[in-house]
Amino acid sequence: MLELKHVTKTFGSFKALDDLCMSVPKGAVYGLVGPNGAGKSTAIRHMLGVYRPDEGEITLEGEPVYENPKAKARIGSIPDDIFYFPSASLEEMRKYYKGIYPHFDDELFKKLYEVFQLPAKSPMRRFSKGMQKQAAFHLTICTRPDVMILDEPVDGLDPVMRRQVWSLILSDVAQRETTVVISSHNLRELEDICDHVGIMDHGKMLLERSLADMQGSTVKLQIVGDLPEGMTVLHESKSGRLKTAVVRGSAAEVEERVKLVSPSYYDVLPLSLEEIFIYELGGVNYEVKNIVL
Repeated sequence: MLELKHVTKTFGSFKALDDLCMSVPKGAVYGLVGPNGAGKSTAIRHMLGVYRPDEGEITLEGEPVYENPKAKARIGSIPDDIFYFPSASLEEMRKYYKGIYPHFDDELFKKLYEVFQLPAKSPMRRFSKGMQKQAAFHLTICTRPDVMILDEPVDGLDPVMRRQVWSLILSDVAQRETTVVISSHNLRELEDICDHVGIMDHGKMLLERSLADMQGSTVKLQIVGDLPEGMTVLHESKSGRLKTAVVRGSAAEVEERVKLVSPSYYDVLPLSLEEIFIYELGGVNYEVKNIVL
């Protein structure tokens, strides 16, 4: 289990993380989401042991991560901004990674040439952004990490390669119980692969639970008639006689209460992760605003 316990980090007068608590179960695919400036990248740098917290601690299975080479050797990462030595080729970066990660798998590295089909000896600086991202996956997967931390991991990849990369990662999760943390703004994609989600805002964790629980505890109600009394409504809109409300509760609970008011029409629908994200962050305040230019 990877845990952040009451982590606070301040840069000058700016508090990037504010008593952040986060728990990633072993073998989980965890989606870390939030608006720009929420503190996701700062949290990731703490998980990697790059930053030392002002307060709190970060542990991997009970062991501190910061200044702990043994723990760091178990963590593979792909940042949004890929690192490589300016004149290095993919083969030279393999040797570099092999010197850092004790479980680097040379045989797997050779097999993955069939997947990524990247030139082994050309300087990586000549690679396109998408090719550099593929190279990062090629290297990181071969470190055989216990934890893989990915920041906007498939940005710049074409749809076929995105599917290929997710297939490799999920295969690793299934076979080795690898723990994966993914920070991304592509919520529709995260919804297909994640089983746990944490929503951050202003350096805090607003909501953290399994995706199934999250989608099962908030629903969209469409109704012609009055809303039942006592419901926790996160957002409400109206189009003609049809009211649409985002409400707390499971589909079964909401439907049972709606039947008591005998509306002429109603429907209870599940929310997507994107809708949950919007309404947990304040509903209409995060919707697209129509402004006449």
